[in-house]
Amino acid sequence: MRQIVLDTETTGLDWRTGDRVIEIGCVELVDRKLTGRHYHVYLNPDRDIDAGAVEVHGITSEFLADKPRFKDVVGEFEDFVRDGELVIHNAAFDVGFLDNELTLLDRPRLDTLCVGVVDTLKMAKEMNPGKKASLDALCDRFEIDNGRRTLHGALLDAELLAEVYLAMTRGQESLIIGLDDAVERPLDAAGAETSAARPALRVLRASAEELAAHAAQLQDIADAAQGQCVWLPAAPADGAA
Repeated sequence: MRQIVLDTETTGLDWRTGDRVIEIGCVELVDRKLTGRHYHVYLNPDRDIDAGAVEVHGITSEFLADKPRFKDVVGEFEDFVRDGELVIHNAAFDVGFLDNELTLLDRPRLDTLCVGVVDTLKMAKEMNPGKKASLDALCDRFEIDNGRRTLHGALLDAELLAEVYLAMTRGQESLIIGLDDAVERPLDAAGAETSAARPALRVLRASAEELAAHAAQLQDIADAAQGQCVWLPAAPADGAA
């Protein structure tokens, strides 16, 4: 299972009004483990950056003046995310911006490149209705150190989101660990699991002493509840055979 945790920074809030992507950060998870592989690039948007956006991420037009355009790096970006499942916080925002960049170059959209998208913002709201679901709030909830996050940054935010996502889905990790620890089962010539590979089911039966202790415990419950013990058979009604 290959997943790409992704974040972007942009010139503003809406690609429909001409805003562009100026930073992309991605980290790779394989079987829920960070591989150390990442993709990070700053982009020259060929337009001004909204003052409000600069306050959020601190990236200026002067800093981006010598950076590549999206068209210059689109191939390496596609190679990194291709066939992975994307993990994004507020996915509609980032996907909308990246699909716009790809469409401007007549390239396939993300739903063609990737196998799906997990929106951690939606997931967090479903898990904890009514509670704050920002990345900072989730870092606090799961005790993830975000002290370096004085400003938004695509790569840093992707790294933090990867830790948040793993913490949010810890039960899935336990399931995968359980599967990894299972007995390896050989396959037959057709590739099907052979019945001989399954270990014999061990049946443990209660001893006479254990049965007696169980019966005594049930009777104690019945006495305390004035005969109302659901684990004991009901006494026959008066006159019943």
